[in-house]
Amino acid sequence: MARSISQEAFDELVRENIDDLGMEPSEALQDAIHTLSLQGVNLSGIVTCLPGETSPVIRCLDKLKQQLPSQLRDPVDDVVWTDIGVSFDELRALCSQDKANAAIATKNGAVELLCSLSSKIPAATSQAALLSAFNALTALLHDVQSTGTFKISNGPRMIIGFLNDNKQNIDVLNSGFGVVASAATGDEILKESFMELKVDELIMEIMSIHKNAGIQNLYDAIRVLLTPDDSRVVASQVYGYARKFAKIGIAEALVDSLRAGLSSPDLVSACITLKAIAVNDEICKSISEIGGIDAILRCIEDSGEQGNKAVAKVCCSLLSKLAGSDTNKSEIVGKGGMDKLIKLSARFNDDPSVLQEIMSIISVLSLRSPENAARAVEAGAGDLAIQAMQKFPAAAQMQRNSCLMIRNLAKQTHANCKDAATDALRDLGVDGYNL
Repeated sequence: MARSISQEAFDELVRENIDDLGMEPSEALQDAIHTLSLQGVNLSGIVTCLPGETSPVIRCLDKLKQQLPSQLRDPVDDVVWTDIGVSFDELRALCSQDKANAAIATKNGAVELLCSLSSKIPAATSQAALLSAFNALTALLHDVQSTGTFKISNGPRMIIGFLNDNKQNIDVLNSGFGVVASAATGDEILKESFMELKVDELIMEIMSIHKNAGIQNLYDAIRVLLTPDDSRVVASQVYGYARKFAKIGIAEALVDSLRAGLSSPDLVSACITLKAIAVNDEICKSISEIGGIDAILRCIEDSGEQGNKAVAKVCCSLLSKLAGSDTNKSEIVGKGGMDKLIKLSARFNDDPSVLQEIMSIISVLSLRSPENAARAVEAGAGDLAIQAMQKFPAAAQMQRNSCLMIRNLAKQTHANCKDAATDALRDLGVDGYNL
């Protein structure tokens, strides 16, 4: 682990450079930073201003502390909360523009301060201040140090409490789930804390109350809770969480969002989130059984007709995940999925980011399925790959997906090409070339 240093020790080193070595203040500061960096010292959270100057983050925190009347033992009127809300907004702006500011704020007690203040804000009369506090927390929570402090400060319980008390308020819900997403990012302990507080059941209830209401941070929170992104943990629990999300009906609620089609503000987020939940064959098949594949294919058709690239990409990506189930492969092809994908490729033949998703799903559909591979070739998948590779030689991911698709098409439809396809893909450096 990197060595650390206190603010006092850093400031003393700068003063020594000035007093003992006769350096100018700016030179003394840069020399201290350079020397400590060479020694492997972690300067995260250290204020590196010139002597006599004050960090804007420290000024903002000092102002917040000065605005507290009697440490909140006395009632606080709405005017005071409005002023405090302005300071929250200032802190959010500082932390959003530079993660170094978020580190300085965390090291100087900002997370504890905001958790304490937020818990006392009357949502009914000072909603603007509450939203500002949540938005500032979202910007502050950037690493395991800040999220760890958030947990110690009873942050998870405080946020879930506000969400439970404001289920009808879309603004509070959106900002609150923004905090959930930031707190749980990269922190397995926080994910577990939220699950222990039954965040999954709360999400299900809110999705049943607000259908296609555009609460984007709710979807972000689900995705983060189901992402194994904590490098400290060998065996993440998120796959179990995904199964629980599916079991209580969240997958079905997301399929309902897909049924609303391109008119829904939640469509893209719902696709990304549903993909995060589809972690095993059972869930993938259950999504198909409740009409998920029908809804996705309809959205794929509509995205082509309306020229919506964002929807086309996320729908193809989701369909590729669901096609991991062999049962779903047959259903997708049986419902005309292969022809719909080739038609979509013609609509977006100028965008390699869409084409690479189309090739990915065709590759999955063709894997271990000679019938689907033959159907893909008949639909024009081979021509698609050749034309795209010629047209976009610099699109690395699209080129790779083209190779994978060609592998599956060649191996499944021409047994005598198996060895040649394997050798070619191996030489290209493609992982899993011998599948």
